[in-house]
Amino acid sequence: MDLGAAGLSEQPFPTHGKPLVILPYASKVAAVEMLEDTYAHPTGLCLLQGPRLSGKSTLIRTFVESLPEECSVAVIDGKGLNTTNLLISVLRQFGYDLELSSVNELLGLVRVFALQQAASHDAPLLIIENAHELNPSALRALCELAELRIRAASALKMILVSDRSLQSIMMAQAMAPIAKRVMHDFHLRPMNRDETKQYLHGKLRAAGSFYPEFLFPDEVCRDIWHASAGWPGIADRVALLALAETDTLPVAITNVEHPALPTGTWAVDGNNNIERDVSIPPAPPRLVVTNNGSVMQDLTMQKSRALIGRSEHNDISIDSRFVSRHHALLVRHGAATFLMDLNSTNGTFVNSKRVSNHVLIHDDVVTLGHHHIKFHDPCATSRGKLDGDEFADTAIMKTLEDMRNLLAQENTALLPAATEDLPTIQT
Repeated sequence: MDLGAAGLSEQPFPTHGKPLVILPYASKVAAVEMLEDTYAHPTGLCLLQGPRLSGKSTLIRTFVESLPEECSVAVIDGKGLNTTNLLISVLRQFGYDLELSSVNELLGLVRVFALQQAASHDAPLLIIENAHELNPSALRALCELAELRIRAASALKMILVSDRSLQSIMMAQAMAPIAKRVMHDFHLRPMNRDETKQYLHGKLRAAGSFYPEFLFPDEVCRDIWHASAGWPGIADRVALLALAETDTLPVAITNVEHPALPTGTWAVDGNNNIERDVSIPPAPPRLVVTNNGSVMQDLTMQKSRALIGRSEHNDISIDSRFVSRHHALLVRHGAATFLMDLNSTNGTFVNSKRVSNHVLIHDDVVTLGHHHIKFHDPCATSRGKLDGDEFADTAIMKTLEDMRNLLAQENTALLPAATEDLPTIQT
């Protein structure tokens, strides 16, 4: 269909070049925060992994454009590069145009540049895409550069980007100079169904559509989500073909093609179901406790369980007469966080709705009396159901029942000894 006939002024789903609009979704937000944290750290180095068309290149481009102009940044495609080509590419990105044939000369010049920049400004940033395809000799040179230091900081910050997990490479003994500096081992996740719909409609609006919900109805967005598995680059291609092949509006499900899909870079089980990344645990949720707009506590949930209540023996202690002695319990199971009210007097609320058992997602607000707890976990995008069959026999339900029985037996504020693996919260 002609774009004008669909009320569009330009192609909403371009497959090359800069996208019309950059749209946020949970995994992308988490990735940006991770990249910012890496760049801000004195020894910043991280791994960014995701399959083809998962949005890595757009993410890197957006991040680099957000940096101040004075930042020295080199973005290199590492595919097939040996030591010489790697060093020449790095120097050219940093503004040098030298024809040196000696690896030692090239390596020395990169060293001098990095040390001078780190001493006078911020350390330069080196981003290598397709890092898994670097020649072994280039990886060795990268390890030498990773060891450059000025005072207590590294002279060169690094982001290694790959279509596959870099864990096996990092485990090699020769890669120790890089592996010991890794702050984040981040694996991009796909968009969920609602995020995919928002992504598609957002791109249609950016291309001039006043009624994106008419062009791509809910059932079409849902089918594109299934067809793309939520990967943004694949969703773009599926949506582009669907729009091009339709003769009438709205676009119909019959216009949606279902291509072969990549798997994620994290671990999957035999049925290709997503499991927790076994190479590194997901980042723990942050819990921000506020009262009347003032932040009382800013915590990170490091353990699998956290007890909330008025007693000082709780992991999160809230001194308020509206909060019960043992008011609520948070439990981590894989990447999910469950909240259970412990028969509190005044109840537990999530987003102003009273709950007993509840699965938390990013930006939920838990209310206990006059206190609020903001739940921050960009990877938590799906609630699921506590009463569904999938949870009937899981360890999470056993944990909740064990804690319920424990608290029912208590008539004091005392908790079991630390040897009983009590939950802890670390700031």
